Amino acid sequence: MAASKKAVLGPLVGAVDQGTSSTRFLVFNSKTAELLSHHQVEIKQEFPREGWVEQDPKEILHSVYECIEKTCEKLGQLNIDISNIKAIGVSNQRETTVVWDRITGEPLYNAVVARRGGSRLPLSTYFSAVKLRWLLDNVRKVQKAVEEKRALFGTIDSWLIWSLTGGVNGGVHCTDVTNASRTMLFNIHSLEWDKQLCEFFGIPMEILPNVRSSSEIYGLMKAGALEGVPISGCLGDQSAALVGQMCFQIGQAKNTYGTGCFLLCNTGHKCVFSDHGLLTTVAYKLGRDKPVYYALEGSVAIAGAVIRWLRDNLGIIKTSEEIEKLAKEVGTSYGCYFVPAFSGLYAPYWEPSARGIICGLTQFTNKCHIAFAALEAVCFQTREILDAMNRDCGIPLSHLQVDGGMTSNKILMQLQADILYIPVVKPSMPETTALGAAMAAGAAEGVGVWSLEPEDLSAVTMERFEPQINAEESEIRYSTWKKAVMKSMGWVTTQSPESGDPSIFCSLPLGFFIVSSMVMLIGARYISG
Repeated sequence: MAASKKAVLGPLVGAVDQGTSSTRFLVFNSKTAELLSHHQVEIKQEFPREGWVEQDPKEILHSVYECIEKTCEKLGQLNIDISNIKAIGVSNQRETTVVWDRITGEPLYNAVVARRGGSRLPLSTYFSAVKLRWLLDNVRKVQKAVEEKRALFGTIDSWLIWSLTGGVNGGVHCTDVTNASRTMLFNIHSLEWDKQLCEFFGIPMEILPNVRSSSEIYGLMKAGALEGVPISGCLGDQSAALVGQMCFQIGQAKNTYGTGCFLLCNTGHKCVFSDHGLLTTVAYKLGRDKPVYYALEGSVAIAGAVIRWLRDNLGIIKTSEEIEKLAKEVGTSYGCYFVPAFSGLYAPYWEPSARGIICGLTQFTNKCHIAFAALEAVCFQTREILDAMNRDCGIPLSHLQVDGGMTSNKILMQLQADILYIPVVKPSMPETTALGAAMAAGAAEGVGVWSLEPEDLSAVTMERFEPQINAEESEIRYSTWKKAVMKSMGWVTTQSPESGDPSIFCSLPLGFFIVSSMVMLIGARYISG
């Protein structure tokens, strides 16, 4: 049995999936997209001050090596020959910033992470440029290395690829277009680092990585069980999920449900600029000579985080999974609405004065109704982002593809279909981010083991949730939600003690101002050009 299994397995592709809380290595069959084996290692997060998250870049690198070794051992136990692994792709947490010494290979400071779903999520600190500027201003080791031309900057993908392809012994210093487009230093039209943006932030261009497509051979693994295997795919995590969900058509969208939600809609070769505070980003470029695709991205700051809040702050559930049971008991919120604006409202409102509210309470309301209202809140917020996308793109969605940890909650998925009033489609294999990185790696020129032609893409088994209420009821619930959102606004009127440190790293309006100023600066340049 094992021998015959060994014989029928075609070429395999590995994927490193490096996230904020863990690192994983997964191996897929390139012909069937089946997940064969994987290993996961948790990553420590350091909180040196409020609203600030750091990680150790060396710990991240060691976790990648550990995951690769352990997965290869597991494949051996399954009698699968690891020499069948023909390529490796990398998918990573975006915007996290690393600066290291190209002579010693040592990081010059911890990796500075984007604060996600926490107390404050300003746009300003989301992008690498602001974090890099902070490192240049505040860390003497970084300043000295830049002066002595020893410093290299990159997001996590760059640090990993440089290290895995040899590090100080000829490591390749590169990134891909999707990660570069999240730095705020990249021109998403010309697909090059932008001289004027680098001058604006005072970033020396010689420390930046070379920008490559998302699917080409960057270099070969120089150590470990997979030495000699090409690294040939690289995508930021949300772009990787878009590819893994096979959203290759204009107007196709996916929503990833985690601590927050990330909604990406493929807008094709055209950059669509949003009037509703959504971000225009590079979706993917699957080959050196292949065209670039763009996406509109919107995020919901509080999704899974609201469930954690019910568990840790209110104590009405002991585990996150319990929320489905509570919601199922009542099957309705009984007119109760929960707006989790714990640190203001984000897209499409941009209202930092808002705070979380639970309204529509009666004597009859109990914890089950509040649990149900919390799940509905995730769905209503997703609908608001989708509505904004529809207005910006002019392409109404026919269905929404979903992934992420929360999608195992069937009540949430059904509610999402009811509130959007379109079908919600969930792949049975949940690892879409890793799959996207593997597809990009396997499809690269010189590897060619994974065809991305529509007729060759494996049919993925899907679970489909159809709307089960009528359109009128869906609209009534949505308009009541909007009324609740209005009630949450204007809560914080002055710089109150709870607002804490008013620095650039904590200011939503300033962050938004910086981003909008940059957009206008770039826009003005293109109009004049």
